[in-house]
Amino acid sequence: MDRLEALSIFVAAVDGGSLAAAGRKLGCSSAKVTRAVAQTEAMVGERLLERTTRRFAATEAGIRHVESFRRILDEFESLRPRSRATVSGMITVTAPELFGRLHVLHAIRSFQKAYPEVRVRLLLLNRVVDLVSEGLDVAVRLAALPDSSLSAVKVGTVRRLTCAAPSYLAGRPRPTRPADLGDHWCIGLNEAGAQELWQYRHPIAPHRLRSVRVTCRLSTTSAATAIAAAEEGEGVIRPLSYQVQRQLAEGTLETLLDRHEPEPLPVHLVFRPRLGSAARAFVDHVVPLLRRSI
Repeated sequence: MDRLEALSIFVAAVDGGSLAAAGRKLGCSSAKVTRAVAQTEAMVGERLLERTTRRFAATEAGIRHVESFRRILDEFESLRPRSRATVSGMITVTAPELFGRLHVLHAIRSFQKAYPEVRVRLLLLNRVVDLVSEGLDVAVRLAALPDSSLSAVKVGTVRRLTCAAPSYLAGRPRPTRPADLGDHWCIGLNEAGAQELWQYRHPIAPHRLRSVRVTCRLSTTSAATAIAAAEEGEGVIRPLSYQVQRQLAEGTLETLLDRHEPEPLPVHLVFRPRLGSAARAFVDHVVPLLRRSI
């Protein structure tokens, strides 16, 4: 349990005069109350309660600390929005285009049902956006994060897959190693054109990556377009797992080179450390939704 929960349980135990009373008030077991008391004592480094078989009393240190704990809990509670009806305003969220459409939009709809007075501006951009310079509140990032002054919460991971349609693979030798892609049609996601470097797990040092240069028969800046072309048998693509969940489930695409797949990419919700009440409510609401959906 976190420290604030432990403090809250400890205060309830002192007020109730017994572990059972605190448990009944908070709807938790006596064992949890006992753990909270022990955690609180370990936190301050002093014995706070004198226990008997049925009741306990606060020690001198416990009496001194419990009032401080009440102030901490009161101050924390004052930071919370008093009611959802009072949370209002505009927040701006950015996410990669397909991820935003498949996952973030659903989370926003759920959030706005809970907080109807909040307006959300969703920017679907396939580039890294500087939150501070562009005045945004929250961003979804699908990558390892560099050190920065921003706050971040990890909501999941996505895999970097290699896929093709059964119709494309019919009558062709199936690639068994990344170097075999040189003999296949590939579909790229870039503006520059015909060649891309695709990275795979190194066969000898799995923690390292090696790059394979592929020639793209088709290149596009739209992941949805590349996926549609691959479904029609136009070649091999390199999508992220969330982008092709439906296609893999329906069998219109299948994965290749699975044992060469690199480590999954982390997915983070990134935001400025000091958020307004609307943006804070958004982060708190959508984090568990994204963790369940990815």
